[in-house]
Amino acid sequence: PESPPPPYSRLSPNDEQKPLDLSDSTLSYTETEATNSPNVTPGEFSDASTSPDAVKRSHWCNVAYWEHRTRVGRLYTVYEQSVSIFYDLPQGNGFCLGQLNLENRSETVRRTRSKIGYGILLSKEPDGVWAYNRSEHPIFVNSPTLDIPNCRTLIVRKVMPGYSIKVFDYEKSCLLQHTADLDYADGPYDPNSVRISFAKGWGPCYSRQFITSCPCWLEILLSNNR
Repeated sequence: PESPPPPYSRLSPNDEQKPLDLSDSTLSYTETEATNSPNVTPGEFSDASTSPDAVKRSHWCNVAYWEHRTRVGRLYTVYEQSVSIFYDLPQGNGFCLGQLNLENRSETVRRTRSKIGYGILLSKEPDGVWAYNRSEHPIFVNSPTLDIPNCRTLIVRKVMPGYSIKVFDYEKSCLLQHTADLDYADGPYDPNSVRISFAKGWGPCYSRQFITSCPCWLEILLSNNR
């Protein structure tokens, strides 16, 4: 029987997929060839967003954490090139969801939060923003630059543990925003927002049609001044 690829392995990349500089891994759920890549030690990344040097720089994104339709905790501002967002990460720095209040949470939310674990690593690269799944469960991603142009079907990418995906492409974003100026939008639309759900998917292929039906999810609000 075929053995699963080793952790942090890289699936044959194409123009849309490349390894993170920090993790050397990518994800395409349609590709099957796996190659080896270096291991990454949990906890080696840090986000010193409150350091004096960081404060002088402008932030590149804000992160909001949601449980169903309710935003929980503060808006987390990111200044460093990479940031860890996790539930339980010993010796780790970043946005710790495990420190947020658990009172009056449904059992579904509690179970899903317990699956976040090491969570994700967001990394700002020259070509865009990459998300690396460091948890032991899949994450699900939707982004304007992952959608198919002129297609009304919502595209939600499933990212397995140990893999990464470019959640936002700067070049594509510029083209999409230029095109959007020529058309009338169907409703509220943020061309610089990425949504990531932990463990539970949503969209046409799932029972949950909207991300607000997911127990635990993130909204990545990207700054225009890259």
